[in-house]
Amino acid sequence: MPEVEKPVNVFGELLEECSEDPLTGFFRDGCCNTGDMDAGSHTVCINATREFLEFSRFRGNDLSTPRPELDFPGVKPGDRWCLCAARWLEAYEHGMAPKVYLKRTHIKSLEIIPIQLLQKYAMDLN
Repeated sequence: MPEVEKPVNVFGELLEECSEDPLTGFFRDGCCNTGDMDAGSHTVCINATREFLEFSRFRGNDLSTPRPELDFPGVKPGDRWCLCAARWLEAYEHGMAPKVYLKRTHIKSLEIIPIQLLQKYAMDLN
């Protein structure tokens, strides 16, 4: 049985669902949960943009092309998606970081991304 981290967001509260359509998360449970098997730390809930999806494809991670054989519908602009923390940081460093939902982003992402950066891109702060 894989070890799963406690479902806590960057505020130390219960992690909220990121997306069921498309179904996201390393465990395909709709949340940005993580655990010992998730080497990529799929912990950042993003709002996908066309620019980010193109950047990601260019960097070798095509999220927008459907892969029916993997039951993957593809991510479209406007979709929420659990992104690898390192990929988000890479996108940030290239001026292509998508907006994030902090209440839906796992606290484990803070091991890679400073909270101050995530807050600058937050869609769910007042």
